[in-house]
Amino acid sequence: MNHFQTIYNSKAKQYHRLISVEDVDGNLLPALERVTPLADKQILDLGTGTGRLPLLLGSRAKCLVGLDLYGDMLREQARQREQQGGDWELVQGDIRQLPYVSGWADVVTAGWAIGHLRSWFSETWQTTLGQVLSEMHRVVQPQGALIIIETLGTGSLQPAPPSEELAEYYSWLEHEWDFQRQTIRTDYQFESVEEAVTHAEFFFGAKLAQKIIAHDWQRLPEWTGVWGKTLRQS
Repeated sequence: MNHFQTIYNSKAKQYHRLISVEDVDGNLLPALERVTPLADKQILDLGTGTGRLPLLLGSRAKCLVGLDLYGDMLREQARQREQQGGDWELVQGDIRQLPYVSGWADVVTAGWAIGHLRSWFSETWQTTLGQVLSEMHRVVQPQGALIIIETLGTGSLQPAPPSEELAEYYSWLEHEWDFQRQTIRTDYQFESVEEAVTHAEFFFGAKLAQKIIAHDWQRLPEWTGVWGKTLRQS
């Protein structure tokens, strides 16, 4: 189990403390709605984690389901859902094999989830990620929309894929699967530099923590890619 899998498996509460201060300027929701209107839609959120997207979209959707492999993440999302007064469904499952009939959703989202598979299945990544993308296409309605959100760099002053592996995956999304990319800022706003160091090091590691100290960053810059695709009925 690698660093991120350990966090998702057993440190969901600490993870949510980090993401709860992300996107201080509120750029994410407008970017999603530039792909497709989300009000009164039936939405399936893959790799839903502790609720980054459901907590943002739950009050807008007609029906929302969050699916994740990790029970600890779902338990934390359930706590967050209760605090917000939400009522969406949570399901434990594998994003490569979705337990839904074809055409079930109006919109399928996958936030900061698929990119991990690029390194976890480095030898077979196109096959593995292709399973996820095929399932996303299968469960969405013929005129529905797909949205994938991935990192373009945390602690970076310019947007760029953080690794050659992710750059290859992003290019594949655009050229083989016809997704269109938007680039947005989703900065974290911490109460202090010390808090920024503590929370960022927990997830991103010591190198970023040192960079925060060097730049005296209470506001941690982050770039995010939003890849969207609206299907057309054949």
